[in-house]
Amino acid sequence: MICKEELQTLIPHRGKMLLLDRIIEYDIEGSMRAEYDITKDCLFYDSTAGGVPAWAGFELMAQTISALAGIRSRERGETPKFGFIISIPFMQIEIPVFRLGSRVDIRVKEFDRTDLVYTFEGEIFLEDKKVMEGRIMVMEVSNEQTQALKEGYNGTR
Repeated sequence: MICKEELQTLIPHRGKMLLLDRIIEYDIEGSMRAEYDITKDCLFYDSTAGGVPAWAGFELMAQTISALAGIRSRERGETPKFGFIISIPFMQIEIPVFRLGSRVDIRVKEFDRTDLVYTFEGEIFLEDKKVMEGRIMVMEVSNEQTQALKEGYNGTR
């Protein structure tokens, strides 16, 4: 198991934006299972709904993918790279909200890879019941490319 402190060495998210509590298991070849406990501290918490809107599940899947990429980079002796969501071509959500106090079980598996573009299939379970599934395309970029994007965004170029 990988705890939250170690997760921070694998993915760039910090503070309330870090939406994973632990990695349960992974296969370096392309799959990972993670968990997130829904609390009022979550960036997406909606007190009116009594939890986190289920549409935020795509970000849970994306961060799980990021953690797998971070482990792969670490295994190669490299610094973890940044990644960007390119598209979400499919997403099916069975519930409106992840209720306060629930434990979200996130599972991702690499489906396809072309150069630096990866497609993952993801599933989210609550109490062993699948409540969400989808496909996410992500692109891994070098730290230099990320810095150039930040500078261009901030108008410092």
